Amino acid sequence: MGTALITGASAGLGLEFAWQLATAKHDVVLVARDTERLERLASQLRAAAGVHAEVLTADLTDPADLERVAERLRDQTRPVGLLVNNAGLSLHQRFVGGDLDREEMALDLMVRSVMVLSHAAAQAMVERGRGAILNVASVAALFTSGTYSAHKAWVRTFTEGLAVDLRGTGVTATVLCPGLVHTEFHDRAGIDKSVLPDIAWLNPDDVVAAALADVRRGAVISTPSLRYRLASGVVRLLPRTAVRAFASYRKPVPDDAASAAGMGSLAPDADR
Repeated sequence: MGTALITGASAGLGLEFAWQLATAKHDVVLVARDTERLERLASQLRAAAGVHAEVLTADLTDPADLERVAERLRDQTRPVGLLVNNAGLSLHQRFVGGDLDREEMALDLMVRSVMVLSHAAAQAMVERGRGAILNVASVAALFTSGTYSAHKAWVRTFTEGLAVDLRGTGVTATVLCPGLVHTEFHDRAGIDKSVLPDIAWLNPDDVVAAALADVRRGAVISTPSLRYRLASGVVRLLPRTAVRAFASYRKPVPDDAASAAGMGSLAPDADR
């Protein structure tokens, strides 16, 4: 894989990606908004793993910052062999009556930035004849939990289409579709994790290890854990009326619990 560029690298799954890739002796480019946290992480990775860790502070909802990250991916003098599009956020609101500015920010972060960075990485990687793109979606892509589900459904379908485009180029595209993962994301979003049983939760190290193994073997869809693969298979077989009924059934529940039940706000992939 060579050098890996990870968005949302300062916390959550992004942090785990950084550690696992660095300990596997891959240099890393760490992208997030919090310079202090990135610099601290970079120092730790250099000391513990002996790799080169580059800090690239950027707000991916800002077009100028996004373009700086895209330019880093296009730089053939410092090639990036793996792009991990991991940054995300929890809106923690319903669409109707919600703040439209926040909706647009989420769309820019979880859809537009994935498209722009994937385009930049794919172009550079195809020229070299090797590379991999890993886009983090969610099992929420199969549900109807507001715009978060819509964003992750786009990422899933986009990555599948990208994998088709890249066939025969030496470059692969994988979409990671985890379920609920134990990270600080939920604490930051003010979500009560006790509303779901322990069996619903995955460990971030297991999720990341499974994702990287799937990238190495060229899998297009990566769904860590047997229970979530089975659950995803069941949801795909259900009539969409049943999936929508599940979303309707949870509406009277308070926001925190409702989000947890539908997995709409429980994104395991954020640096926020």
